Amino acid sequence: MSLRGFATLNIWADDVEAATAWYADLLGIEAYFTRPGPDGRPAYTEFRIGDYQAELGIIDRRYAPAGTATGPGGVVMHWCVDDLDKTVERLLAMGATEYQPITPHGDGGFVTASVVDPFGNVLGVMKNPHYLDVLASLKAT
Repeated sequence: MSLRGFATLNIWADDVEAATAWYADLLGIEAYFTRPGPDGRPAYTEFRIGDYQAELGIIDRRYAPAGTATGPGGVVMHWCVDDLDKTVERLLAMGATEYQPITPHGDGGFVTASVVDPFGNVLGVMKNPHYLDVLASLKAT
């Protein structure tokens, strides 16, 4: 078994339409896929974002497995960003709340922060020199 790389990150929302609009504003793109539920409201929407067109899916919380946390917690997925300070500032201005402040990790240039989006999901962002090195090496080939 080997983990080949992140493919899809799913988050939960009570109001998928509102969450989709919030993330569209944050990302500067519209969701490319929407699936309605039996009531006609969006049950799932998906964005393709970043250097590798990773998938960010928003799922109606009604479909969450039993026992799924309703508040922040669990794994924090960190997205590499170009300007960590400005990204955190923008997230907070958009109504997210601080979960972990901007935190340097050693002297290697790795810095993380995370917020809770208005829908209760943790969104991690980071400055990650390793990610940029790998991306540069792939573009050089």
